[in-house]
Amino acid sequence: MSPYFIGIDVSTTASKALVIDEQGSVIVTRSQPHALSTPRPLWSEQDPEDWWRASSQALREVLEVVPAEQITAIGLTGQMHGLTTLDAAGRPLRPAILWNDQRSGPQCEAITKKVGEKRLYQIIGSILPPGFTAPKLVWLRENEPEIYRQIARVLLPKDYVRYKLSGAYVMDVADGSGFGAMDIGKRTWSDEMLAAYDLPRAWLPDLCESTDVCAYVNEAGAAATGLKVGTPIVGGAGDQPAGGVGNGIVSMGQCSLTVGTSGVAYAVSDRYAPEPDGRLHTFCGPMPGTWFHMGVMLSAAGCLRWLHDELTPESSYDALNQQAASVPRGALGLVFAPYLTGERHPHPDPLARGAFVGLTLRHGLPHLTRAVMEGVAFGMRDLLELLRSLGVNPSEAVVSGGAANSPVWRQIITDIMGMPLYTVNTSEGGAFGAAILAAVGAGAWPDVPSACAHMVRKVDELHPEPAGIQDYERLYPTFRGVYPALRSSFAALSEFEA
Repeated sequence: MSPYFIGIDVSTTASKALVIDEQGSVIVTRSQPHALSTPRPLWSEQDPEDWWRASSQALREVLEVVPAEQITAIGLTGQMHGLTTLDAAGRPLRPAILWNDQRSGPQCEAITKKVGEKRLYQIIGSILPPGFTAPKLVWLRENEPEIYRQIARVLLPKDYVRYKLSGAYVMDVADGSGFGAMDIGKRTWSDEMLAAYDLPRAWLPDLCESTDVCAYVNEAGAAATGLKVGTPIVGGAGDQPAGGVGNGIVSMGQCSLTVGTSGVAYAVSDRYAPEPDGRLHTFCGPMPGTWFHMGVMLSAAGCLRWLHDELTPESSYDALNQQAASVPRGALGLVFAPYLTGERHPHPDPLARGAFVGLTLRHGLPHLTRAVMEGVAFGMRDLLELLRSLGVNPSEAVVSGGAANSPVWRQIITDIMGMPLYTVNTSEGGAFGAAILAAVGAGAWPDVPSACAHMVRKVDELHPEPAGIQDYERLYPTFRGVYPALRSSFAALSEFEA
């Protein structure tokens, strides 16, 4: 029988199960949605049981197509940073606090002052933004002490699904890097950071590499999903490093641009060398002995979804694309600041807001749409410039996420980046990468680069237009000036709202 490998992706919107064979062909994929709660401004939560319900259902559905006996190994990926607190019986104590939740800003400031800014991002590979996991625990201690006192274990979203499958409390180093409590250079928990947070080590799971077999499906997990008892589970990785694997970004000089709900620029490094001012994340890579640089903007394709849902819900996205294509570059002097949920890079500001700058009576919905697409692309350019400052100078990049499905938006991004962009043979991203990690962990391939060389292929390539490069190079400095000009106004508006 042919061996198959499963990738499970616990994203913000759904849990997906994907099955591939040894050559990387996708056999079947199924997903089930999650509900998202925003009980207060800047808050974002989900019920961990929803992740398990959706994951187990998706697994049952793919196993209707592929026999459980042919599943050789499982890899996990998912949204990073989500704080999942469990009691002594392994039950969730409260809704998980997600990656885009901004409530722990004061706690991040206090910890940064305690450790020292330079020292902190040398240890954790980043400044400490509110989205990270550990500051949320400090917030819980200060605001929900009755919940905090009951904590026995802390996991990340995909690792909760692993726990439900196997009973194991394990976290891979690539996803664990976003916890905010690891020594990234040493690929282990940092005693210094745990002391600064005043958090017990006993709450934290064991760490493993992304391709390590670290757990096995137990009887309860098998009964809930249809998987075979004893099926190996590898460490996996967070959605961004797993997506890097799924896009074939496994060596120096390669770069990926993911323009999904959030936006991410991703590049691999063979040494630990964090950005000097902490304006990028430098985390443990999904391959032993590697690290990766990652720049994050919190609202990317999510900005266009907001515009669609709030201003023109009856329109199709194809109609929006056509409207944007009818508008000249620069949207008649209209610029959009894409900070609808605060920002992380290069502006670590949870109080940042979205803004249209330059509105006149000439502007209508088509111009707003074009400006949103361009503003998101300029935000991604900011991330690319940070990577370039570290010596990452790609001659091309793979583009993925919802924006990659739009011809007009893809051309805008290509022109603003000023270099060719290409797509690969699958759009499954993180789930595909998790399945590749499972295949390597099971011994089907000797290492991740070998697997990707056989499984990931370039498909479409798009080149920038010279006139587009010229126009956007003129407009980019104006975009870069918007945030500094409005920063104090954003803070004042947030204070007024509070």
